Amino acid sequence: MKKFVLTGLFILALILEGVTLELPALFKDNMVLQRNTQVTIWGNAEPEGKVSVKGEWGAQAIAMADQHGSWSVQLQTPSASGPYSLAIQAGNEKINLENVLIGEVWLCSGQSNMEMPLKGWPPGDTILNSEKEIRNADYTELRFFTVEREVSFKPLNECNGMWEVCKSSIARDFSATAYFFGRKIHRELEVPVGLIHSSWGGTPAEAWTRGKFLEKVDGFQSITEKIEKSLPRNNACEEWVEKQKAKDFKNRPDGPLQLNSHTPTVLYNGMIHPLIPYTIKGSIWYQGEGNTSNPDQYHELFSTMIRNWRSDWDIGKFPFYFVQIAPYAYGENTKSQILREEQLKTLSLPNTGMAVTMDIGNPQNIHPANKQDVGKRLALWALANDYGRDIVCSGPLYDSMNIKGNKIYISFRYKNGGLMTKDEQLRHFEIAGPDGKFVEAIARIQGKFVVVSSPEVEHPRNARYAWGNTVEASLFNKEGLPSSPFNTENWDK
Repeated sequence: MKKFVLTGLFILALILEGVTLELPALFKDNMVLQRNTQVTIWGNAEPEGKVSVKGEWGAQAIAMADQHGSWSVQLQTPSASGPYSLAIQAGNEKINLENVLIGEVWLCSGQSNMEMPLKGWPPGDTILNSEKEIRNADYTELRFFTVEREVSFKPLNECNGMWEVCKSSIARDFSATAYFFGRKIHRELEVPVGLIHSSWGGTPAEAWTRGKFLEKVDGFQSITEKIEKSLPRNNACEEWVEKQKAKDFKNRPDGPLQLNSHTPTVLYNGMIHPLIPYTIKGSIWYQGEGNTSNPDQYHELFSTMIRNWRSDWDIGKFPFYFVQIAPYAYGENTKSQILREEQLKTLSLPNTGMAVTMDIGNPQNIHPANKQDVGKRLALWALANDYGRDIVCSGPLYDSMNIKGNKIYISFRYKNGGLMTKDEQLRHFEIAGPDGKFVEAIARIQGKFVVVSSPEVEHPRNARYAWGNTVEASLFNKEGLPSSPFNTENWDK
């Protein structure tokens, strides 16, 4: 079990000041605790002293601080309810937390499309109906915690941030994707929702992954050793850290690592590790653009990151729902369609789900304005899988193919009420024969299949759909959710 640990010098300073009872930033007024479970609460107190934690709802737990002053308890939470007070006492010291709610807690992370606030980044990057959404953002049972940006070569135990109650002046600066996800969950379940937002624009997945896990990924086998060699040789390193942060993003393959937001492990260390083991329901993730330069690696890398987080939280295979990157004109040398398929393959991990955005992107803007549907589609996965709602949570996802004569019959999962197109005919399907050269295909919906063929291909071998940087959706299920791109030659036959 992870605990909030302070250095011996800092503990001594607190004792000299007469203050020894301390809580991490996550434990503040207005916070949300996960309902119907044993939540972890931790902090620091006088070494080997007794600490009691009591919730106004009737639960109580007692712990003894260790020789360093670290302590943690498991406190039973009731069904969704509140507001309550939470009292933590050690000797004559007492901390009272007020306006605490019991509900659903989700971690929201990724790069700029998760970071993008409800007010947008005008004039170039805007949110659809932003002014109206901000004006109507008044939900006292929706709470936000934004983790301040931090990079570190070593795992940190504390972060900066505070819990805030959702209102217009607060929501405007909060993640739009996270807000729309949380709002949907709150409206559907009618329970309090707490959103912990930890993201940083332009960052790759390896920056959000712990070193000992990242070493299992091809190309990162020696990352822990390389980090150790990059650290200063003495403890007086604050000036060194600031100089490192000021450097550009380039890390030379054979040189020491620079400390910036693109460096492997440093965002996990600075912005995820401090949150552990705060009890969450699950996580939503919007990232991938930062890895389009090496898309073939993303499935292994992203799957490793998910396993890393699940292992460190130690609460089982918690739900992890992510957004497939939208169409965008990356350039001819970037194959974002490969990364999208790598994201699709990540669904092989249990308790994962993917929100497809092939119909709501903007090929000329990497930050699409429609974050409402992004948040909603992430919430559909949670509502269907975690909250027992009988709803359709995904558009059609490639399942298998069957070759009959000169045609390929393609079947899908999540076709639900049936397949459909919003155009006059299906577009963006291609077919290839033994030579592997893809040509435009004639595609038709035939019952539960999409059937593709071409007069140029007598003996078909493979088919693909929406295979390009800027290609937009043509295939949907009748619930209006788009299909993910796919290439059958990349899947087991």
